[in-house]
Amino acid sequence: MSSSEKKSRRTGGKKRDRFGNAKSRKRRPPGKSGSGRRGGGPQAKRKFRSRENREPLEALKMEGVFDTLLPEIQHALRKEHYELPTPVQAQAIPAQVTGDDLFGSAQTGTGKTAAFTIPLLQDLAGYRKRPDSGQPRALILAPTRELAAQIGESIGTYGQFLHVSHTVIFGGVGQRPQEEALDRGVDIVVATPGRLLDLMGQGYVDLSHAETFILDEADRMLDMGFIPDIEKVIARLPEDRRNGFFSATVPKAVEELTSRILVNPVRVTIDPEKPTVDKIDQRALYVDRNKKDDLLIDLIRRRKIKKAIVFVKMKYRASRICERLDRAGISSEPIHGNKSQAARTRALSQFKSGKVKVLVATDIAARGIDVDDITDVFNYDLPVEAETYVHRIGRTARAGAEGHAWTFCSKDDVDLLRDVERYIKKPIPDETEHEFHRESILNMVRNFKTSRRKQAQQKNKTKKPKRWALKKKPRSLKELSGEKDRN
Repeated sequence: MSSSEKKSRRTGGKKRDRFGNAKSRKRRPPGKSGSGRRGGGPQAKRKFRSRENREPLEALKMEGVFDTLLPEIQHALRKEHYELPTPVQAQAIPAQVTGDDLFGSAQTGTGKTAAFTIPLLQDLAGYRKRPDSGQPRALILAPTRELAAQIGESIGTYGQFLHVSHTVIFGGVGQRPQEEALDRGVDIVVATPGRLLDLMGQGYVDLSHAETFILDEADRMLDMGFIPDIEKVIARLPEDRRNGFFSATVPKAVEELTSRILVNPVRVTIDPEKPTVDKIDQRALYVDRNKKDDLLIDLIRRRKIKKAIVFVKMKYRASRICERLDRAGISSEPIHGNKSQAARTRALSQFKSGKVKVLVATDIAARGIDVDDITDVFNYDLPVEAETYVHRIGRTARAGAEGHAWTFCSKDDVDLLRDVERYIKKPIPDETEHEFHRESILNMVRNFKTSRRKQAQQKNKTKKPKRWALKKKPRSLKELSGEKDRN
């Protein structure tokens, strides 16, 4: 959809400030000449090839919503062996192509990145000129550097036959290359909030011409304390724009932000948690805490594991485990917040290519890592939040492949293991066929289950019936089903 086809959908509400209207800039305004900087010079002298300057591609016959896309995008998808759209793509792409706001509840591994990058590329493909310096046509915000980088890779992949430019900006690396990319003018900026606000404050980024705003992993943004930064960014965007919010979960704070920002959004909800859990071979292994390293090495060797992620709580523990794995002849790399961005990018690249067999990561550092051929996930430390368990193991068994999830349970983890089992509504099968098995810990788990069951039974026996219970109208199956879902 070209800019001429976009119509204003906002006629009321609070006015938002535009970038630069009331604030001074430390650097020259975007779009002005600046011959003193590399990559500077009058924008009018820059040339940008239009799509018509090369031989057009023929449309392909594709399935579902893919059949409605530009031939250039179709060929990119075909090259990457994409044949069928995922459920989130099938629902989200049409809504965004028509210009509607969208709120998508979908997790990593559902194809949500393509669900918002493809319609964005479709929209921007009609422009014949590169945007002015520092004035992107679209902004995508992501909570972590890794996720921002992967979104940038996806844009490059799906837009490889289009002349749509993009850049990725985040902290932890030198700012100068990012400044130069912005100075040349880009259609899409993918950014983390901190570095984006820094560059906005220095006058390198002007969001007043952005027609599309995408917020990815909104719940993670909340967890990491980014909501105030997001609101600052939104205040610099024009009111007449298309919005897309994506979140794995929908906590109250995200719902409130959504209600304030989105206008009559199309809602797309994809809940892969139960299918993901069901198709993964899950095992609980009972082991002393000081034997977890030995158990991990034994499983990797005995099962000849080719690609695995090990989840830990602490940064220092990730590095220590990698040292132990390396001494055992198992290639590994840690990924956590104390690692430089260059080191994290290198580790992820080596993991994807197969040069490194095991990635040892904290939950925040691993958020957004999207690798299709992971065969095994190890919960070296059980997560404090049971929901995180589902996010972790969902990184395996993708695209119809087999997947295995191994959960190490010491005596300190018994309560956390039971929280996970209650959340997924099924017990995790025991794996006792290994030399580090501790029967005493398994008995603790079994006794815990028995005591909880007895407490529940006793509570039901002592509960007195209410006087009006016999007079109350019997509930329908629909009501009972709804109550069960809420519980």
